[in-house]
Amino acid sequence: MISATDQQDVKKEKILEAAHHRFLHFGYSKTTMNEIAGDLSMSKALLYYYFPDKSQLYVAVMRKVAGEYLKSLADRINTFTNLKEAFIFQIDTQHDFIVTNYNFFDFFRLNEQNLPDMIWDIVKQVHESETELLVSAIKTEVERGQIKSVDNPTEVVELLLDALHGVRVKSLSHKKTMFPNKEHLDEIRSKRLMLADIFIKGLMY
Repeated sequence: MISATDQQDVKKEKILEAAHHRFLHFGYSKTTMNEIAGDLSMSKALLYYYFPDKSQLYVAVMRKVAGEYLKSLADRINTFTNLKEAFIFQIDTQHDFIVTNYNFFDFFRLNEQNLPDMIWDIVKQVHESETELLVSAIKTEVERGQIKSVDNPTEVVELLLDALHGVRVKSLSHKKTMFPNKEHLDEIRSKRLMLADIFIKGLMY
């Protein structure tokens, strides 16, 4: 017999899936709680019982989406044949994640000056996982004797991630926004791959 708690968990999961579908296709600004409730054949009152407002529902979906991204990173730790493969994986995985969820991230464009702390907590968690992935790859390559010994691999990876972030910022230098237009994402990816290649060569003997 399914407990009341399990039933609530199932309903929450269905709400998150329906909300993600809406946010993904129409963006945060063009999605209403009424539409999400309608997709689920659920009363608006019941939807608000689980999520008091749209922004809280968005954060919950963001946490779920980020969790899937974090799992894709965790599953690849210590699986790379060389450092270049690790950096390409990180750059391409992040690129594909943003492209796939581009409309979903319109919340960032709408609220870039006032993002909720809970969103920043998720962003921090993602950054820490990306750092862990690359630090692990550097340590492995040092042990294999493929690259120079690195005194502080975490500091080195942080420097590279800052540089990769700078590539995105440079692409936005003529705009008053923190989020790139979709047509610029491929260019940003190409420049990041070029920068990573230069960076990796600098670590080799």
